[in-house]
Amino acid sequence: MKGYSKKYFNMRRAELEVAYNAIKSDWQDLADYFLPRSVRFLARNTNKQPAKNRKIKDSTPLLAVRNFSSGMMSGATSPATNWFKVKIRNYAREGSFEVKTWCNEVENLFRDIFNSSNLYRVLPSVYKQIGVFGISVLSMLSDETSILRCQLLPIGSYRIAKNQKGEVDTICRVYMDTAKNLYDRFGEENVSTEVLKAIEADRYEELFEIVHFVEPNKDFMPDSVWAEDKRYISVYYEYASNEEKFLSKSGFDKFPYAVFESEVNGEDVYPSECPGVNALPDVKQLMSMVIDEGKAVKKMISPTYKGPASLKNKKMIDAPAAFIEEDENGRGLSPIYEVNPRVLEVDSIIEKLKESIKEIFYNDLFAMILNTAERSRTATEVNELKEEKMVLLSPLLQQIHNGLNHIIDWVFEECIQLNILPEPPMEIMGSNMDIEFVSTLAQAQKAVKISAMERFTTFTINLAQAIDPSIRNKLNANKIVDDYAEFANISPEQLVPTYEVEKQKQQETQAQSQQQLIEQAKQGSEIIKNIAGTDSYGSDLLARLGLI
Repeated sequence: MKGYSKKYFNMRRAELEVAYNAIKSDWQDLADYFLPRSVRFLARNTNKQPAKNRKIKDSTPLLAVRNFSSGMMSGATSPATNWFKVKIRNYAREGSFEVKTWCNEVENLFRDIFNSSNLYRVLPSVYKQIGVFGISVLSMLSDETSILRCQLLPIGSYRIAKNQKGEVDTICRVYMDTAKNLYDRFGEENVSTEVLKAIEADRYEELFEIVHFVEPNKDFMPDSVWAEDKRYISVYYEYASNEEKFLSKSGFDKFPYAVFESEVNGEDVYPSECPGVNALPDVKQLMSMVIDEGKAVKKMISPTYKGPASLKNKKMIDAPAAFIEEDENGRGLSPIYEVNPRVLEVDSIIEKLKESIKEIFYNDLFAMILNTAERSRTATEVNELKEEKMVLLSPLLQQIHNGLNHIIDWVFEECIQLNILPEPPMEIMGSNMDIEFVSTLAQAQKAVKISAMERFTTFTINLAQAIDPSIRNKLNANKIVDDYAEFANISPEQLVPTYEVEKQKQQETQAQSQQQLIEQAKQGSEIIKNIAGTDSYGSDLLARLGLI
């Protein structure tokens, strides 16, 4: 890290602020209507309650985001299901049973790591952020007990940059930490004089602004054992300190952040489209109409009255039979103006806006089974509707899979360093690992393949029965079963390997051939007996025929 200093990183931070400031106002607008308590645009707002939000007049956007997060969690990464499979890149699916068994063991290891870590606790918040803001960043740290420890970065607390491939490879994070945590983590020799003074004065919870920078290392040395020479540099420093030293300077072999992104426009750094952006106009209109409807109803049930000045000090009784005296001219109180708003029509528009917001966040897809059951639709109609909706969800699901892929790759490399992976078969040594996502939502996208396979096999069998039985030979039964099991995410432990099936088939064929020889021998002995009058059937004949 010879060419790096605090001045360099402060200049890099200023450069990253340009793209961030272009999107910041949009994020603030989205936060006001969807997630007012889940952002941190100022680091000093740590442990502070956000200002009271006065823009949310209806809970529909909050519920839509919650349902989106729950639907993605249960549909894409439910801890109760096997939502991913380990495969070997460019390896035939009909490969050896040992390879499939090894892949299954690695899958189980990864699941144990995810279950013991805090990944499943932070993923719902990840889905909320990507649904509303189109981006979410998850920090991955090594943990001596659970291997993986995750931390979700608040929106507004980081800046990013991308490489020529459009992949995020630089993150600048700004946050606050206490004097005690800084002293315990980085040591007395690395913290600033201000932190030491806070410790000496027993101000352990005094907060200091910290900058954490991770970017590709310009001095990367592949053969070096020093952390400072790794592929990515990592530095921590106190932003307000005048001392020219880092709290920590180290490095990573692998990028320690998983970045979930939605659609990005061209060379833009930050995403430009997501459910939150698309639903924002409807949400603003909804809030406006809810306010107008409230005003109309209030004028109907509690109007402003007018009447003679002589009744000024008279009190109205708030009761069904309430009345008040008239003045000497027989005049009483009456509303200043008659209001007869078309509240039902306003209600209808509000309901349409609510449904539109929920649909933009795919709430209708996640609740489809329940909704269609209430309308007494057939299973075929439900499947057709589901496949149609899955087409709309596919782009976002693929973007989420990209982020999940990075998490699994990080865990895989961590397992290699800890030497806890099962020994792989020799035939795949040196090969690359691939991840296939087989969650409920991913499987729904594969339903088309399974349906096509079922229709094809049914058609072929029916054709063979009706026209020519030899058409059955067009079907490779073992391959069809293996492919179906893969599409349906069936564990290889539930299948008998193809070579075992073929071996068993050969044994059955040999046994049938042997039985036919025995039957033929029996028939031959009867003929000999009838012709020669002697009984040649028995152990002597069977021995001569080689059957015993």
